[in-house]
Amino acid sequence: MVDVQTSAKAIAGRPAVAEAAEQGARLVDLWPLTNAEHMANDAKYAEDLQVRISMVLAQLMTGEDVTIPDAEYVYEGAEDIPGRPQDLVDALMAANDAIEAAAQAQGDQSRTPADLAETLGSGWDQARQQDVVAGAAEVEQSLGEQNKSPESPLSKEGVAQALATILEICRDLLQRAGADSDHVAAAAPILVYVNELNERLGIPQAFLSDADVVHALGLLDDPEAFADLLAPLVGAEWDHHRQEVLWDPEEAKRKAKEDDERKSREALQAKFAHVPEDPDKPPVEL
Repeated sequence: MVDVQTSAKAIAGRPAVAEAAEQGARLVDLWPLTNAEHMANDAKYAEDLQVRISMVLAQLMTGEDVTIPDAEYVYEGAEDIPGRPQDLVDALMAANDAIEAAAQAQGDQSRTPADLAETLGSGWDQARQQDVVAGAAEVEQSLGEQNKSPESPLSKEGVAQALATILEICRDLLQRAGADSDHVAAAAPILVYVNELNERLGIPQAFLSDADVVHALGLLDDPEAFADLLAPLVGAEWDHHRQEVLWDPEEAKRKAKEDDERKSREALQAKFAHVPEDPDKPPVEL
């Protein structure tokens, strides 16, 4: 992990990473959550995140157009969806199995990516599998030496270093797995493994669309471009996570009502904008 750690230090200082770190720090500062509504919101966010991630994994694995409703049905227990290809449904089931297996893994997790690859049917040959396991073993050793604790919220600088480290681990393992724009399925196990590493480094999980993943796979040889692409996407997801945690249904209703009233006023004004003003008519409040 010497090369990854060295390059991560350089990546941590990039403006895109620093900005994402600010967004991440604002999110982790909310913890520990004590408000029951916030805790319920966070649990709902976690469910929605798994649905979205399973959708992307299935897209990468099958190359098919997987939808959120597809992913929701399977997350809720469906084993077939009328009118939808069974291989798509099978891929979604495998994706959920992989996400849950990664979350439950304990101890030395150096073989976790290989196990995930088997679950997801990612097509790694033996050489690729051995290379990824060797890289993951270096990751596990490094994590053991750092002894990071997700119980302690990180500072902005800590989030930046953790994010940079994750980005470099992800890039390294994707290369080892042979993932590229022609072999996108090979990336799926790495994405699951790395998202769980976020938790172990004390930063929240992230979300990438299938298009984001494909774009990133074209930048594996350029650490700075890879980080500059992914860091803003991660930061945006962290902002979304924070908004979801703090969401207040009563405040949302009030704002929606205000928006409806504003739109009604604007529509009424537009409707009569062509009517000439009568100078003798007293003003009417809308």
